[in-house]
Amino acid sequence: MKDFKNKVAAITGAASGMGRTLALELARRGCHLALSDVNEAGLAETAQMAGKLGVKVTTAKLNVADREAMNAWADQVVRDHGKVNLIFNNAGVALGAFIETVKPEDFQWIMGINFWGVVWGTQAFLPHLKKSGDGHVVNTSSLFGLLASPTQGTYNSSKFAVRGFTEALRQELDIENCGVSATCVHPGGIRTNIARAAKMDHSMSAKTGGDAEAARSRFDKMLNVTTAEGAALQILRAVERNHRRVLVGPDAKIMDFMVRLVGSWYQPISAFVARKMLAG
Repeated sequence: MKDFKNKVAAITGAASGMGRTLALELARRGCHLALSDVNEAGLAETAQMAGKLGVKVTTAKLNVADREAMNAWADQVVRDHGKVNLIFNNAGVALGAFIETVKPEDFQWIMGINFWGVVWGTQAFLPHLKKSGDGHVVNTSSLFGLLASPTQGTYNSSKFAVRGFTEALRQELDIENCGVSATCVHPGGIRTNIARAAKMDHSMSAKTGGDAEAARSRFDKMLNVTTAEGAALQILRAVERNHRRVLVGPDAKIMDFMVRLVGSWYQPISAFVARKMLAG
């Protein structure tokens, strides 16, 4: 996709963070927007900001884990805008927990949003993207879709799954030569509220002896590397160049290189760092 002018982009998780900055940057480039989130107040703020940039903006309160709701939203976007060219499956949540003791409902919750939300969004929008003749699927994985970290097993599971799903999808689209492509996004530490809003299981304190809320604060500071605005620019550049993968931020690039260089030997280092951070 060479440019975004007069295209229509659907974005999940648009109430804040990368979803909001993607919406605003696309609007600056003349792209019309269909925005969704569970946070109606934040969603309305994003829509108001984007609307001032002269593009058509529609909104929907949406739980991405609800397949029927996702299908209905995709159809509504086409009714409202006449077409849709891009789907940014961006909505995501975080959970800190040890795998041994994580609550089944919490594991289902994070997989429902981070993984199944991507699957449902891709399947719901893909037929419409093909009809547009110039479409792109943009799925958000993570740096933690490239390497694993203690207490992030559930998050890792969801983001590794998004990576595998999107890489397979891209190859299938290559085979079809249907005018639609796909990019997998691997952000490093982005200045958003994902860490501050993360669920923290009681096992975080019980197994380490540290304070879970203090650990949350330390992880939040660690993630404060790349601005959400900078991340949006990198993602849109990757879409324009039809990249299969985009590593967002210097930390993502460095850690990806390290993992490819040393293989599984990164794991003891990761465990040591996590132990220090959790214990304070």
